[in-house]
Amino acid sequence: MSVPLPTGPPGGGPSLERVPLHEHVRHFVLEGLVAGRWEPGDRIVERRIAQELAVSQAPVREALRELETMELVTCAPNKGVRVRELTLGQLRDVYLVRAALERRAVMLAAPRMAGNVATLEHHLDAMRRAAVEGDIDSQALHGVAFHRAIVHACGNPVLIRHWDWLGVEAWTRLSLRWLRTELHDNAEDHEELVEGLRRGDPHLGRLMELHVMDYSNESRT
Repeated sequence: MSVPLPTGPPGGGPSLERVPLHEHVRHFVLEGLVAGRWEPGDRIVERRIAQELAVSQAPVREALRELETMELVTCAPNKGVRVRELTLGQLRDVYLVRAALERRAVMLAAPRMAGNVATLEHHLDAMRRAAVEGDIDSQALHGVAFHRAIVHACGNPVLIRHWDWLGVEAWTRLSLRWLRTELHDNAEDHEELVEGLRRGDPHLGRLMELHVMDYSNESRT
């Protein structure tokens, strides 16, 4: 039995017709990793995914290569594809790059947003509700969506593409699940970013950089 492909990439975006098939396959595998279908060390069989999704093996192969670039799987001759063990060192390296990208993104996005922070406030409200309800997954999803909204408002397609390539949502959710990292205190410090964007704070870039790097500091061994 085939499984329907998602109607769009994580966090919303282009329709199925405009998104390459391998991106939908990659999203399918990422959701499987987050949901626990595959654990560190497990083998991911290309042929089985192709059969399950009723697609050829070519987009599956391309999706798995991208996941290898994201350092979530390993591909070895005669051994196939296996899920990598995540380490705190890897997580901190991702956040270091993410902090640099988001510092530049928020500086570019601020004048384009012109104080319009309605989308950010929506995610902020959702984070508060999730915190009250103890819904960690929802907190993480809206926290990433908050940052995605800023990055996608920067107007620089190269920066956006590199940020998307980091797989921030996957890394956030997998670190909570596999590394038992602590969820950052989402609402309070995100409020500071919203206020900074609303008033055009000249130090917004540095504020964002410190904000993102605090995520890696929350990692506990």
